[in-house]
Amino acid sequence: MSEYSGIRGTRVKYLASDPTLNTSTEGQVWYNSTEGTLKSLVQIKATSSSGSLSTARFGGAAAGSGSQSSGLYFGGATAATTYSTAAEEYNGFNWSNGGSLGLARYYLAGFGTQTAAVAAGGYNGGDKSEVEEYDGSSWSEVTDIPSASRGQAGAGTLTAGLIFGGANAPTTITLEYDGTNWTSGGSLNTGRKYLAGMGTQTSGLAAGGSIGTPARRADTEEYDGSSWTTVNSMNTGRSALGGFGTQTSSAIGGGSNGASTQTGIEEYDGTNWSTSPATLATARRYLGGFGSNLNAGVFCGGKNGTVYNNTEEYNSNINAITKAAWSSGGTLATSRNRIGGAGTQTAGLAFGGSVSPGGGEPTVSTATEEYNGSSWTSGGALGTARYGVKGCGIQTAGLAAGGIANPSTAPGAARDTEEYNGSSWTASSDTNNNFYLDGVAGTQTAAVSRSGAGGPPGPAGNYTEEYNGATWTTVPATIGTARYTGSFIGTQTAAIYCGGQPPTPAGFLSDTYDGTSFSSAPSMVLQFARGGGAGTQTDAIVFAPSTASVNAQQYDGTSWVTSANMASQRNSVADSPAATASAALAAGGEPPSPFVSNLTEEFTGGTEVITASTLTTS
Repeated sequence: MSEYSGIRGTRVKYLASDPTLNTSTEGQVWYNSTEGTLKSLVQIKATSSSGSLSTARFGGAAAGSGSQSSGLYFGGATAATTYSTAAEEYNGFNWSNGGSLGLARYYLAGFGTQTAAVAAGGYNGGDKSEVEEYDGSSWSEVTDIPSASRGQAGAGTLTAGLIFGGANAPTTITLEYDGTNWTSGGSLNTGRKYLAGMGTQTSGLAAGGSIGTPARRADTEEYDGSSWTTVNSMNTGRSALGGFGTQTSSAIGGGSNGASTQTGIEEYDGTNWSTSPATLATARRYLGGFGSNLNAGVFCGGKNGTVYNNTEEYNSNINAITKAAWSSGGTLATSRNRIGGAGTQTAGLAFGGSVSPGGGEPTVSTATEEYNGSSWTSGGALGTARYGVKGCGIQTAGLAAGGIANPSTAPGAARDTEEYNGSSWTASSDTNNNFYLDGVAGTQTAAVSRSGAGGPPGPAGNYTEEYNGATWTTVPATIGTARYTGSFIGTQTAAIYCGGQPPTPAGFLSDTYDGTSFSSAPSMVLQFARGGGAGTQTDAIVFAPSTASVNAQQYDGTSWVTSANMASQRNSVADSPAATASAALAAGGEPPSPFVSNLTEEFTGGTEVITASTLTTS
C-alpha cells in the first residue's frame, strides 16, 4: 500500500496545532495531533446571491474590466422584441440606475469600466453599427464600427478596447479601438457568435460561442495584440455564456450547450480549464459578467424561459467570505423621527424625537427606550421634549445635546444637555451654540460637538465645542467648509466629521479631528446628511442619510466605499455611536413618505476568515 510520502515525495507534518494560515500554507497537508485530524488549506470556491438588477433583462453587455465592487451592465432586452436602454451600476452589494443608452439594443459588445465604458453594435430589429461611450453618468455617440453586427464579445478599456466574433460573416473579425477610431486586428481562428471575451487589447481571451458543427463551441483563443492562437478548449462547449477576468486568470459560467441551459462554472489559469465545484444557483444564458480575475467576479441578468434580474458573485479564495448585511431587529414602542441615539447594538438608547411627520413642534417627545439586542423597553424620560437631538456615550452613561422643542415651553432647548445614568436623565450645562441634528462624538465625560447655529433651516455654522462631563467649552477648531447636519464619529481626540448641508459640495466632505484641529479627509462616495454613524476615526460607518436614504458607506482610515443597503429607506434615525463599524444600529427615522418609523435594523460587517479543512476518508 502506497504511503503519502511515496506519492507526494514529502511527509505529512505532525503538529500540535495548526500552522499560521495564509497563502504560503495553501495546498499543505498536516496532522493536528491535539485534535487527531488530518487537515489541509484549500481554496473555497462558491457563488452567493447579491442585489438584484432594477430591470430584469438578457443579452446585455458588461464593462468587463470592472471589479466585483464596481461594475456596469447595460442594454439587453426585457422580452424578445422589447429592447432596453437601461444601464445599471454595481457597488458590490446593490445596483443603482446610471445614465441610459441612447439606442436601445441587445446582443451588443461591451468593455471598459464603470466610469469609462464602450457599447458597440447589437440588435434592435436589425443589426447595429452604433457605438456609445459612458463617462460614469451619461452616454455619448462616437465612431461607428465598420459594419453592423451583433453577438460579438468585448475586452479591454475605453482607450484600448477589442471586439471580436459576431453573427454576421465573417464571424472571425476582430476590431481594435483606441478611444476614437476602429482598426482591423488579427482574425479569430474559429468564427463564432455569442462568445465570452476577457482580458485586454494586447492580452485577450475568447471562449465558447456558437456556429457550425458542433453548434456550441468549447474553443479558446488567446490574443497578443496582433493575432489569435488556439489554446486548450473548455470542458463543456457552450454559447451565450458570461465571463470575466484576464487572459491567465478567468472564469466563465452559464450559457447553453444546445441541450440545456447551464449552471456550470469553469476556471482558466492561462493553460488549462478546470471545472469549478461551485455552480450558479440559477441556470441562465445571455448573461453578463465582469471582474478583475477568476477569484472575484459577478454574473448578472440572463434568461432561461424566465428573464432574470439575479446577481451572483463568484469567489475562489482561501478565505471564507461573509458579506456585510443589515437585518431586522425589534421595533420601537413609539414611532419617531429625528431621534437621538447612544450605546451599542446590544445595549442601545433612543431618546426624544418627533412622533409626527416632519418633526412638528407640538408632537416632540421625551420618550427614552433601551435596546438589549432584540427588543426595546421604556427608560427614563428626557427632561426636555425635543427633536433633532443628538447623543453619544453608552446606555448607562449617555449624553443628549441640542434639539428643537416647542418655543413657548422650552425656547432654549437647542442648547440643552442631559446625562443618562441607565435609568434617568439629569440636566447639565448648556452648549454655547445652538445644536440641531448635528454631530456629537465621544463619551459622557469627554465629548466633542460640531454644530450649525439656529436649528432648521439653520445657516451653516462652524462651531466646535468640547464637554468634560460638566461644562461645554468652545474651541477654535474649524472645518474648511462650514456645514451642519453631518455626523461625528469617534472620540474627543480622534473623530471624523462626515457630510452635512448644504449638499454641494458639503455632502461629500469628511474631516478628521485630533482634539485640537481639523484636517481634510478623503471625500465620501455618496452625499450624506441627517444620517447615523458608528465606529472610530479609522473604522467608521455612516448610513440612512436624507440624500440617499438606503445607502451605507464605510471608511478604513484611507478611503470610503459603499456598503450594504438598509432594507427600509429613512433618515434621521437613532444610531449607536458607541458601537463598532461592524455592529451598528439604526432605529426609527423619517421615511420618504410623510410618516414616522418604528423599525430597527442591525448591521453586521463582512468577514474573511481562513479556515483549514479536515480531510476524511471513506
